[in-house]
Amino acid sequence: MQNLSTRHLLGIKDLTENDIQLILETADNFKEIINRPIKKVPSLRDVTIANIFFENSTRTKLSFELAQKRLSADIINFAASSSSVSKGETLIDTVNNILAMKVDMIVMRHPYPGAGIFLSKHINAQIVNAGDGAHEHPTQALLDAFSIRQKYGDVAGKKVVIVGDILHSRVALSNILCLQKLGAEVMVCGPTTLMPRYIKDLGVKVEHNLLKALNWCDVANMLRIQLERFDIKYFPSIREYSMMYGLNKQILDSLDKEIIVMHPGPINRGVEITSDVADSKQSVILEQVENGVAVRMAVMYLLASQNQVG
Repeated sequence: MQNLSTRHLLGIKDLTENDIQLILETADNFKEIINRPIKKVPSLRDVTIANIFFENSTRTKLSFELAQKRLSADIINFAASSSSVSKGETLIDTVNNILAMKVDMIVMRHPYPGAGIFLSKHINAQIVNAGDGAHEHPTQALLDAFSIRQKYGDVAGKKVVIVGDILHSRVALSNILCLQKLGAEVMVCGPTTLMPRYIKDLGVKVEHNLLKALNWCDVANMLRIQLERFDIKYFPSIREYSMMYGLNKQILDSLDKEIIVMHPGPINRGVEITSDVADSKQSVILEQVENGVAVRMAVMYLLASQNQVG
């Protein structure tokens, strides 16, 4: 069996194209399994996984938890808000206390960029990054690539536009890196104030006109405005943002070709996309959620199998 070239999943930048293809091919098998009447496999039967979330999460946390249960892993859940972290305990102390209970793998979301990388240098357990601040969200990028591949047969040569709050988005960075490694063309679209200063260094096209971007692309990935990360006002009002960069059915129907619409969630309906777009046949938002379970099963299975081989 092929192995991943890395012991942890800290970010897409650490993965090779072969690693990504291996994860997507493994996810194909797990997708078939989770659509069977009996959805459980004993692949991680003696593996204990801790889900450590220092930031709020619904979809990602549920998706990881369901993926772990489908693989028959033992799970412990940890929410920072109700833990000793609120009493001043450090990240390493928190994790070492959990590892003392003989945990094999840690799935962690943290508000600070690089938290997973820092932790990987201090502990022996394998780490899966479930989002670190505005840095990376590797499993989201993998499930997005899986969803594009499912729709078009291949990611290579496809044109993908990522629309919205690029500056604060961990999904945008991971998606750009993942799509480029798989041979897709990537464009970002949004207000100048929500573009990172060095965005062109990533080798992506930059567009500020939504209609031009949509006419160029095969796939539009619409990002949420992350108001909780705003320290200053980046645009005059939500209403104005929505008028300039919101996707509605009228715009979608006016395009020369049929594109697919993605969204990492949670959706702010009426801001970045309207309800009639989110619920349209061109939307693959719910397929993304389903694919997320299969992709996360693949990631944890491939990481854990390194230990069984070793």
